[in-house]
Amino acid sequence: MSDKTVQSRRDLLKYATVAGAAGLFSPSLAALAKEAGKSEKPLKAAFSNAGLQATWCAQGKQAAEYWGKLFNVEVTWFDGQLDAVKQRAAIDNMASQQWDFVAIQAFGIGTLTAPVNKMIDAGIPVMDLDTLIAPLDTINVHTFLAPDNEFMGASVTQALVNKLGGKGKIIMTQGALGHTGAQGRAKGFKSVIEKFPDMEVLDEQPADWDVTKVARIWETLLTKHPQIDAAFFHNDDMALAAHNVMKAKGREGILIGGVDAMPPAIAAVSDGRMYATVRNPSCRIHGGAIIAGVSAVVHGTKTGEGIPKHIITDGPVVTKDNAAGMAWMEEQFLI
Repeated sequence: MSDKTVQSRRDLLKYATVAGAAGLFSPSLAALAKEAGKSEKPLKAAFSNAGLQATWCAQGKQAAEYWGKLFNVEVTWFDGQLDAVKQRAAIDNMASQQWDFVAIQAFGIGTLTAPVNKMIDAGIPVMDLDTLIAPLDTINVHTFLAPDNEFMGASVTQALVNKLGGKGKIIMTQGALGHTGAQGRAKGFKSVIEKFPDMEVLDEQPADWDVTKVARIWETLLTKHPQIDAAFFHNDDMALAAHNVMKAKGREGILIGGVDAMPPAIAAVSDGRMYATVRNPSCRIHGGAIIAGVSAVVHGTKTGEGIPKHIITDGPVVTKDNAAGMAWMEEQFLI
């Protein structure tokens, strides 16, 4: 084996992480996969995220399958259906089978601990995605790939507050309260708002990532509050669902901020329906889980020895200035 190949295998995850920054095209990615040492035999991986109704999760599935093909991994999906009880049943089913590795985004912290520990005890490497399955010091996951949710919440909130000149009435519509990503986004929101005494928070209800629930909540909010200057949503799907209600009621002057920078939100930022969003890099997280799993199974990479227990996967705030480039990066499953 050449020194170059050894180095490629050792740096497998690092190469994939910087691929987006390098702007690599798909043929280069395929060459990278071959050089880095993809599995010679097909690997079987099980994936689950919160629910494929959410566009972020659906994009993650596409990314996992794309990177899986590059690295000779067959991906089987267990849909969380945006429901903790249904996801638990799906993960119990997953844990009853044998996999080379698995990757899971939990709908809520602590809801999947027992079946995940069952798989870990069976020697299956588990990649934790986006939100904590359990506190990292209590569960032996192979690695945790996630953005800095507090940064995301704070950065979009700061953009909204700056646009308002530090004065106005704002609403935060949260995701699922048991989701550690939502908890971080709420913390980021509050860390900014507390610095501006002239900002008034009118409402902080959770909508659980459910666009139907968001529409009901915002029908009530728009009736109750004649003045709403800005709104921060924990994901773009909820932001765009609320915008539809605002438009129907003639309240389109409200500044809207979201999280995820999914293609519909990038378009909305470009045409002014949304003011800003921030990229939660679904492709980098789900694709990274494929690469980390291959590295663990094929090359014996150990937690803390070749791969960190916690990997930050941040993306930028998206405005009109960088929207087109972000859309292109997502089309290549790079971020």
